[in-house]
Order: sequence, then C-alpha cells, then structure tokens
Amino acid sequence: MGGAVSAGEDNDDLIDNLKEAQYIRTERVEQAFRAIDRGDYYLEGYRDNAYKDLAWKHGNIHLSAPCIYSEVMEALKLQPGLSFLNLGSGTGYLSTMVGLILGPFGINHGIELHSDVVEYAKEKLESFIKNSDSFDKFEFCEPAFVVGNCLQIASDSHQYDRIYCGAGVQKDHENYMKILLKVGGILVMPIEDQLTQIMRTGQNTWESKNILAVSFAPLVQPSKNDNGKPDSVGLPPCAVRNLQDLARIYIRRTLRNFINDEMQAKGIPQRAPPKRKRKRVKQRINTYVFVGNQLIPQPLDSEEDEKMEEDSKEEEEKDHSEAMKPEEPPQNLLREKIMKLPLPESLKAYLTYFRDK
Repeated sequence: MGGAVSAGEDNDDLIDNLKEAQYIRTERVEQAFRAIDRGDYYLEGYRDNAYKDLAWKHGNIHLSAPCIYSEVMEALKLQPGLSFLNLGSGTGYLSTMVGLILGPFGINHGIELHSDVVEYAKEKLESFIKNSDSFDKFEFCEPAFVVGNCLQIASDSHQYDRIYCGAGVQKDHENYMKILLKVGGILVMPIEDQLTQIMRTGQNTWESKNILAVSFAPLVQPSKNDNGKPDSVGLPPCAVRNLQDLARIYIRRTLRNFINDEMQAKGIPQRAPPKRKRKRVKQRINTYVFVGNQLIPQPLDSEEDEKMEEDSKEEEEKDHSEAMKPEEPPQNLLREKIMKLPLPESLKAYLTYFRDK
C-alpha cells in the first residue's frame, strides 16, 4: 500500500509532497510529521527507502506508507490532553508523532504483539528524547508500550478518547474495538479493505465514514492457554504525574514562552523549513518530416528549452556550492537558557531530560 505521492529526498521533502497531495491538511499534523524523521525508524542499510510513499517490513518490524499515516493522523482529530491507544504500535513512529500533539497531560499507550518490536520501539523513543532537536520544541506525551495481543485486552481496562488499529479488523471484532472507545471518541481502523473513521456519539450509537481503500494484514488471533482460554493483557496504568515532574514541565514551558517573547521583541522570525526546489523537466517539441512516403516525428529543441537548460545548470552549480558550505549546528535556545540558570548541575540535567545536547 502506498505510492500515492512522489518520493522525497529527505523527511521535509516527503512532507512537502504529502501536503501537495492533500494527505496532510492541518498545521498541527504537519508539525508532528516534520518533527519526527521517518528515516530514524528504519534499520541501518534500509534508510534509502524511508522517504518513499511505501510500506516497509523487515522481520517483525513494519511501517505503513506515509500517505496512510497522514490520513490516520488527520482522521483522529487529535487535541492536547486526550488519551490515545495504538493497537499494534510497532516501531512507535506513529505514537511518537501523536505524543507531540497530546502534550504532557495526555495519555499515550501502545500494545504490540512482538516483544522484539516493543524493544525496538523503546530504543527509538529513547533516541528521540536524548538526541532529537525536535524534543525541546514541543511538550511531549511519552508513549508507554506493552507486549500482548490487542484482542486479549482485559475487560476492566479503561476507555480512550482516540484509538488506532494498525492491522485489518475482521467484522467479528468490530464491536470489541468500539467498546474500548469513550463516548465522543474516535476510532480509526482498517475494516473490510477500507480505512474507516468511527465516532462514538452515545452509549450505543456510532457514526462511520470510509476514508480510503487499503490493504492491511489481518489481526493475529489470540492463542489459548492450558484452560482453553486466552490470557488477558493489562494496559499501562493512567498514572498521575508527581510534583517533581509537573515542576519540570512548567519550568520548561515558562522558559520556552520567554524565549518566544524575546524573539518576537527582537523581530526574529521562527525559522521555517526550507522549501525544496522542484527539478525542471525539459520538454521537446515534435516536428514531422517526410522520409520517403512516411511521416516521421523529429524532436526539435525550442529556444525556451535551451534557456531552461542553462538556468538548470546554473541552479545545480549554485546548489552544489551551497552544499559544500559547512552546516551550522541548530541552536537549542531552551537548553542554553536552562544551562545558564543558577542551579545545581544535577537539577539542570533533570530539566534537560539528561540530554547531551
């Protein structure tokens, strides 16, 4: 599934293509996609395929096509503070993007069948928190992942505002999925080869809308224990944040707001991602000549074509010279502010989430 948009050279280029094709339609979703580099969730040696609009699978590790994730993110209509459950959370790529929108007072849970994939997702999450420049630009709801079959969730589990299922749901399991959703909530899942948005409008009322045709592998049926019944899976608890954690959130928020006010006062614009230049396609004009008694098309270069070719060469030379310039490392203003505070080093480390940069 995928291939709906052109391949990108990098993550920003891919997002530009998804926007142009109207898969990404809101600023909030666009910011989340730009903040998380899809290539970071690929194994070494496979990253060249990361910016194509194609699904990718290696062993148990799987990523859906970017156009699918775009439609899912838009259909979920995410807001700060909501609770989210990802059924078949995989690499954690989608859950991490969702966490950037939910913010620190949301709930972000995932359940994944394969333990090796859960370990992979936790490694990628830790790498994002420790190394990504995007982490300090957002207030984040960190995902919590558990190993288990999503068809074995304990009957006394809490309900969620937003749910996504990343595998094909058989019609027999549709009601099971719906019960996990709060009234007013939204469930997005593939059912009968359609990615479907389901809104719970009351205790026993629902509204459904097909989003697009898809092809997903079906959910794996649960295995039974010695008693002939499947073991139930407990989801992560909805824990209340402690005072220390709340203090860190509000200190970082206050500093971030101070930085934004400072930049506005100085007239410094927020740096937007660079727009990618589209390559010009040289077109030919065909003329026709008689050879014997046959009419044969002959390509003829126009003066406009020649000028386009010259302009293209100039642009390539300019791009090459700019590429040779050493890149300046991105400035992390929040970290700089924290490190200048008159606080013990241990507290500064806590405020920066023990990041090295």
